[in-house]
This record gives sequence, structure tokens and C-alpha cells, in this order.
Amino acid sequence: MTGTVTPTGGPRPVGTYRTKDAMHTRRFLLAGATSLLVSTTALAAPARRRHAAPHAADGAAQASAVPSTPANSLIGPIDTIARWACIVDYTTGAVILEKAADERMPPSSLTKMMTAYVVFGMLHAGRLTLEQTLPVSEKAWRMQGSKMFVPLNGTVTVAELIQGMVIQSGNDACIVLAEGIAGSEDQFVSLMNAQAAQLGMTNSHFLNATGWPMDGHYMSARDVATIAMHLIHDFPEYYHFFSEKSFQFNKITQENRNALVVKGIADGLKTGHTDAGGFGLCASAERGGNRVVMALNGLPSSNARAQEGERLFEWSFVNFENATLIHKGVAMDNAPVWLGQAATVPLVATRDVTLTLPHGWQNRVHVSMDYSSPIPAPVMAGQQVGELVIANTGLAEIRVPLVAGASVPRLGLMGRATAVLGQKLGRG
Repeated sequence: MTGTVTPTGGPRPVGTYRTKDAMHTRRFLLAGATSLLVSTTALAAPARRRHAAPHAADGAAQASAVPSTPANSLIGPIDTIARWACIVDYTTGAVILEKAADERMPPSSLTKMMTAYVVFGMLHAGRLTLEQTLPVSEKAWRMQGSKMFVPLNGTVTVAELIQGMVIQSGNDACIVLAEGIAGSEDQFVSLMNAQAAQLGMTNSHFLNATGWPMDGHYMSARDVATIAMHLIHDFPEYYHFFSEKSFQFNKITQENRNALVVKGIADGLKTGHTDAGGFGLCASAERGGNRVVMALNGLPSSNARAQEGERLFEWSFVNFENATLIHKGVAMDNAPVWLGQAATVPLVATRDVTLTLPHGWQNRVHVSMDYSSPIPAPVMAGQQVGELVIANTGLAEIRVPLVAGASVPRLGLMGRATAVLGQKLGRG
């Protein structure tokens, strides 16, 4: 038996369906669907790191040119000069591109995003305020590398310290925040590691709040993207700090070290540099309603970092889009009901299904509905009767409960007898 199925709530054209047995399992194949991106999460061995020079500032030193090598993407290998990379669609969590994404790497000032997450959590919980002032210790004042130039034995507001940390990449600002919140940097680092574990950052371990090079202090590119996603999602009220293009403190004005923010290509987040890790970038941009989060590290120079970030953002937006394949509550089919007061019941999905897919891949995914037919009455609205299955050959399936969109009471005794008799007469 063949026919055409059109979901009653949406205009998307669909193809034919096949019925194995009208009294048993019905499996519908909807063509014109979308492609599913699946993140590969194989854990790479920790990278061997040479000893880093003692600085964690974004530097101007130029490294020798690094040849491009392929990163993995669903549309094939993509060359990038980044040693580590992970690009993620913010809405779906789909990994658009990855290269050594689970390999442990020196994160440099990308560490400050984890520091910011802990600080934002304290603000959100009411344990800290933006107007509150924190004292500057000698340790913070003497901190080397990138600085916001906090005054020795002075006080600085939390808002200014956040700006100094994320815009100017101030190591001194991080120490003031860490000591003011937890009493010491070591105690604050314990909060960072606990929070990272809670967020599932399995390839991150922090030994300081700044990103200062230390053996055993590491993150992966995937974990950098993860903390960025959480900063955007969990604390939208503070995300604006990352988009400020410059900040003046102590009569010193410094431009945001993220060139993509200064150029208006990205609206955050952070850069970093050490000799061991090279030049790193974590940035997020939104275009046409789609947001992408990018984590790159191991680039040879600050110019290369900006150019490669801009190129890969453009590649991401040009080649991928998001499509809502299934809408929650929209009838996908009207299933026959056995011995019910209504002949059919609408079947609906329990949630929206939005996928990130390459442009032009609309016909590569199969969407099917599996349920036993007819469904015996009584049927209660919200009762699960089957599954919606989204699959593409070689990729993991997505399964969404398929539930009744309305209640169908059972027929009375006489009605049931008439229906059964009618079925027997029809077979005769």
C-alpha cells in the first residue's frame, strides 16, 4: 500500500510511505528532510608540551608560518593553520568543524573565560555585586603579563575588574577577583575545577585563574567552546562585557584584544597567547538568526589568528544552516483507532527538532514514524504510542516520542459489538 503523507501543520512536502501490515507496524518514510550533524568525541592522548616562556599576555611576536592541515567537517576535510579547533552551532550543539578538539593544550588567556564564569555565577547568586569594590593585594599588583594596571593597596569595582579581565586580558584583574571572592587564588581555582567538572569539561584542569603557563594547566578546544556556550546561555546579562571594544582604567585605554570584536565580525569572547600554545581565539558571531561559537588555538601570530577566525566564520555561515524539521504539537499523521469513539487520533512530537545541515543536503535524512496500527481505544492525550525516528545512513539516530494529540474514549458495548461484527462481515 502506498500513498502521500502531509503533516497537517506544516508546508514541507513529503514523500511516500509504506505500510507493512495495516494491523501491525506502520513505518512512514518522509523525503525532503534534513541532514544531521554528529559530534565525534574520541579522546586524544594529551599533547606533549615544551616549557613555555613565563607570560600569558597576547603577544605581538610573529611565529614562523604554519602549513594548513585538514580539520574534519561533515562536508569533507577543511584546511586550517590552527593546531586545535572546534566550531559549534550554538542552537543545536552540532559540531561544524573539529581538529584535535579533545587534545589537551595550553589555553593561555582563554582560561579567563572559566574565571569569568565563576565570577558571573557569584553575581547571579547575589553573592557579589557589580558596584562592590575589592582590594588590590601586592600579588595582584606585581602580576606580570597583560595588565589593567590596578593600584597597589587600592580598591577596584567588580564591574571594572571584569572589563579589565575580558577586554584588556588583565592578569592582575583576575587575581583581585579570585582573592576577593575565595580568599586566595588557590581556593578560587578549586571553584574553577569544580565548575568545569559540573559542565562536563573532561579535558580541562586549572592551576591558576589567569592562564599563566604551568605544567598540568590545560584545556581542550572542545572544552573552550563548551565554556563559551555556557557563558552565552547561562549569563546573557553579562555577555555584553565581551563585546566592548575598548576600556580605560587608571588613565590607560586599551583596545579589546579580540580583533574580530573590534571589526564587528564577532560579539565576544576572548583571545590568548603563550609560547607553548601559540595564538588562540574563542569567538562567537550571529548572522541571520544563527549563532556559531569558534575555538582555535596554536596559530602562528595575532594577524593569522584574526584572519583564520574571520575565514572560518565566513565558511561556517556560507556552508551551514539550521532547519526545524519537526514542530512540537503539530500533527504528523492521523492514526486509525480500534474501537474508539473517533476513527483516528492525531500523532504529534513532544518537542521541536532543529538540525544543523550543509546547504543542499535536504534530501539525505530519513524521518520515519513507527507505531502499531490501529491504536486500541481508549487513547489518552499525551499517551506515547510510538517513536519519531530521524536517521541518516552511517550517523546516529534521533528518537523523539510520538504521542496522541487528543483523547479518544472507547466505544460502548453496543458500539464495540457493531464494529467487531462489521469487521468480520468485511473479511467475509
